[in-house]
Amino acid sequence: MDIPQLVSQEQWLAARRDLLAREKEVTRAEDAVDAARRALPVTEVTKTYTFTGPGGEASLADLFDGRRQLITYHFMWRHAESGFPGEDQGCPTCSFLVDSIGDLSHLHACDTTLVLVSRAPIASIERFKKRMGWAVPWFSSHGGDFNYDFHVSFDEAIAPLEYDYMDKQTLARKAPYIQSGADGPGASVFLREDGRVFHTYSAYARGLDPLLGTYRWLDLTPLGRQRHVTQFPYHDAYGTDS
Repeated sequence: MDIPQLVSQEQWLAARRDLLAREKEVTRAEDAVDAARRALPVTEVTKTYTFTGPGGEASLADLFDGRRQLITYHFMWRHAESGFPGEDQGCPTCSFLVDSIGDLSHLHACDTTLVLVSRAPIASIERFKKRMGWAVPWFSSHGGDFNYDFHVSFDEAIAPLEYDYMDKQTLARKAPYIQSGADGPGASVFLREDGRVFHTYSAYARGLDPLLGTYRWLDLTPLGRQRHVTQFPYHDAYGTDS
């Protein structure tokens, strides 16, 4: 891109104050949306889900790790049978997002657990997690209904095609890349109260943008994001031919 217009310090300050007013409008709108999100009604999760982690089998309640809130990031997996011949590894775009996750102790201090969940065997997950150097807990939902029930894996023999609150007909028009046999990214939030588990929120696609820490920094710069989210490689691929 061309360098932005060159102006005096006084002109820059006036333009910056105009932008600040617009930024504050957006902040107030975001505050209102955040409040509405917290006020959403909840639905109870009564179905039994079984996950596999490093320590063996776990229930959805176990994933809370004793805390009151649980955030699950639905991490896409690149399965050979899903159109990625010879692959058995995590999605690079989901990896780009997980690279932004910081020290989990801050979430834990707020009675909140964050985990990753993928429709892949735990051995594959553990191998990829070691490669990436991540510490965030990661569980396998392989062989279960969890991904399908929360609309991040697509198999019409198991569940009707749905993603980002769009049905099959709408997806055909607006998101034709969503096909049976594939996965999609998402995040789901749960609350635990008196031994009961409640689903409070799920977001997909562009709804996950606020979790992309690299984008948050790049949005402050004149050059901006520069790449679409799908154009970022695995962080260990920079400087290689991969």
